[in-house]
Amino acid sequence: MTAPRQAVRRTATEDRIVEIPGGGEVELGPLLPADQGALFGLFEEVVASGDGLPHEPPLTEEMFAATWLRPVTVTIAARLRAKGRKELAGAYYLKPSFVGRAAHIANAGYLVSSAHRRRGIGRRLVEDSLLRAPALGFDAIQFNLVFSSNPARVLYEELGWRAVGRLPAAVGGEDCLIYWREVG
Repeated sequence: MTAPRQAVRRTATEDRIVEIPGGGEVELGPLLPADQGALFGLFEEVVASGDGLPHEPPLTEEMFAATWLRPVTVTIAARLRAKGRKELAGAYYLKPSFVGRAAHIANAGYLVSSAHRRRGIGRRLVEDSLLRAPALGFDAIQFNLVFSSNPARVLYEELGWRAVGRLPAAVGGEDCLIYWREVG
């Protein structure tokens, strides 16, 4: 019984290389300690803009760690590969959305740097989370606060998520949606 469990865990945490539209490759794999500073910078940029996240600036190390590092089941980095170098272009995390008997439902958060948006990296991150979630023991992914103005809603719906609830005036007076999708 040990071998299959190890194989599943390895599948959930292995690096994958995916192509993006227009050419180029992105390496998707677990966040490395060397990536943490760059991810903090990307997250800080999005928090400062007030775009798509409920966090209030200024971003602190504790807010960053509580969102991206703990308690998180896995954080996957998207590293753009070009000219022999790798640049952090985005990331996502998966963690239980609830405790106990409802811990089989994941929560996910996605982030793509403003310099690399509209290149297909966000889609690759979301698709990758659909592959890894079942290997980590999740059978669904729920997004708890998707701003009604978030353009990623189109992508989520294309990939099978459906809105299962609305929170009126949840963040800064803007409605937020709760999205849910089975995985596996």
